[in-house]
Amino acid sequence: MKISIAKLLNIIDISNSGFKHPLEDFFKKRQNNNLHFLIFIILSARTKDETTVVVCQRLFSKINTIDDILKTSQKEIQKLVYPVGFYKTKAKHLKLLAIILKNKFNSKIPDNIENLLTLPGVGRKTANLFVDLAFSKPGICVDTHVHRILNRIGYLNTNTTFETEMYLRNNLDKKYWGKINSSLVVYGQNICKPINPKCLICKINRYCSYYSTR
Repeated sequence: MKISIAKLLNIIDISNSGFKHPLEDFFKKRQNNNLHFLIFIILSARTKDETTVVVCQRLFSKINTIDDILKTSQKEIQKLVYPVGFYKTKAKHLKLLAIILKNKFNSKIPDNIENLLTLPGVGRKTANLFVDLAFSKPGICVDTHVHRILNRIGYLNTNTTFETEMYLRNNLDKKYWGKINSSLVVYGQNICKPINPKCLICKINRYCSYYSTR
């Protein structure tokens, strides 16, 4: 039985009410600081949100502007962003990011996915999430949680996160674009985990292809 996206998100949001939302909570406290938004998203890749929050609190106590990044050595940035995943590479990306933003974009962060994708450390997931959160523009942020859950329950059948994003762009009402990531990521972190998902307590197991064939 295929569930509608509206019903899926409604059930999941009720289930998520008891879980922490560190990424959303962080953004609410730092409204209108797009540089902080972008850096947080870049650093959060392959890193738990809780770790990223702690690192960003330390980082932003010293770095608040593009010029601050330019004046800080890459080695010092490495120390500040440790222990996020691939912290050395991300420190390098932040230095290059500041240079490109300063020289190419007049120290303004682009508000469209195409230009964002030209920045170091920014992939489609980051670009989509950023335009949605920072500029309230339509973006579909598809990470491994979104890709896994939608395929696992049988809502779609795709092989890559890019294919999932393109399917959703073509088939999903725009009013759900920004919502789908925040809902499914929290659910994927707590219930529909990549290994040993908690199927018995999952509120959408009756609609799930994976559960029905176990």
